[in-house]
Amino acid sequence: MAQNRSKDSPRSLRLGLSERRVLLAGGDLVMAAIALAVALYFWVLGVGNLDALEVIEFLQERPPDWFFALPLIWVILLFETYDPHRASNWQHTRNSLLVAAGLGMGIYVIYYFAADPGSLPRRSIAVFAVTALLLTTVWRLLYIRIFTSPQFARRAIMLGAGNAGQALLHVISGMPAPYQIVALLDDDIAKKGRVIEGHEVLGGSELLRDLIEEHKVSDIFVAISGQMREATFHALLEAQEQGAEIVRMPTAYEELLGRVPINYLEADWLVRSFVDSTRVNRFYQLGKRLFDVVGGLVGVGILLVLTPIVSILTLIDTGSPIIFSQTRAGRGGKPYRIIKFRTMRVDAEKDGNPQLAQEDDQRTTRLGKVLRKTRIDEWPQFINVLRGDMSLVGPRPERPELIEHFERRIPFYRARLLERPGITGWAQVNHGYAATIEEMSVKLEYDLYYIKHRGPILDLVIILRTLATVFGFRGR
Repeated sequence: MAQNRSKDSPRSLRLGLSERRVLLAGGDLVMAAIALAVALYFWVLGVGNLDALEVIEFLQERPPDWFFALPLIWVILLFETYDPHRASNWQHTRNSLLVAAGLGMGIYVIYYFAADPGSLPRRSIAVFAVTALLLTTVWRLLYIRIFTSPQFARRAIMLGAGNAGQALLHVISGMPAPYQIVALLDDDIAKKGRVIEGHEVLGGSELLRDLIEEHKVSDIFVAISGQMREATFHALLEAQEQGAEIVRMPTAYEELLGRVPINYLEADWLVRSFVDSTRVNRFYQLGKRLFDVVGGLVGVGILLVLTPIVSILTLIDTGSPIIFSQTRAGRGGKPYRIIKFRTMRVDAEKDGNPQLAQEDDQRTTRLGKVLRKTRIDEWPQFINVLRGDMSLVGPRPERPELIEHFERRIPFYRARLLERPGITGWAQVNHGYAATIEEMSVKLEYDLYYIKHRGPILDLVIILRTLATVFGFRGR
């Protein structure tokens, strides 16, 4: 597994997840700034031959202030693409770029018709949009070509070849970036020589010092269950002194997948790491509720426009009823009635047994498929938000009888009730419908990640990605 040292990249060039996000956003911002300069050039060119002083006066008087904010707006529209794993996939990147460009132009068209005639720069906006799309496409292709190569991956050692270590190895092996496992170690002599996920267990923690020097290791993933030996602890301290970053398995799992590894946690970790970090600032709670009220009022206003249209189409498609109501469990398990536009047949649960919704569910009506793709079926829930039953962002509400079923089969399932349920959530923007216990476990990992890390920034990320899902017709 050793590689030619002459081809090694310096540790500073091996990019982690946070560095890759900054690189992606910075590259997009530079491309958008160039596009802005191109748009301004053609705008000035269209006015006539101007000297330097006249150009400065033109830029001070003619372009509206928001025009110079277009690069920042472009970066915000591309927010969904700043997941390094998604950014490594060209098909996902291409689709997201097209959705961002379409969404941006759609917003401008609405603004254009609402503004005074002749007051907005139509051609300059078009030049910016086309140039930004082309330049960003080139930049993203270069990113995939260059920065997802092994030369820019962080080299890591996995310490621990048990279940937790194997799970993390499986996660990393399925990703093009940002880590390359160069060695697998375990202090259990019986595991030496075993091959796991294509990596042979070379020995114990006593090999750390030499391996760090040999492979220019930047990270050590610690996936040790139970009590750590004193010799292992000292080896990790020495590794840290050599410049390697020590990362515990749960932390690495969360950073890579945006999920909490519920199947590889012990109860003491839940108390130390999860419960402590769920104590949320009271100002955040107050701010979130105020945001829910404002968002709920806006949502209900749009609902007044949508309801007649959806009602007529529903009656034509499958008849009444138009609204679907069902008991769901809110924060702390408190029951409430959720409100949605009906998307399934009236006899969807004719046997009376609760069933999980599935992707391409055969019970979905023709109109219901469209409502789900655009998330319009969820719109009546803004009424639940104003009532205080729900929030704009949070774990999706589940039926009480299904919660009891999942609690017996999925560890820590009840913990998702610590937060008020939401119209959208971290699990919704990262995962589709869950039809099995395994899939429900994955969604729970996303929900617990949100509850552990919830805050204004994560809420904003979820809302932006939800908008991208809605306007990209990727709802399920």
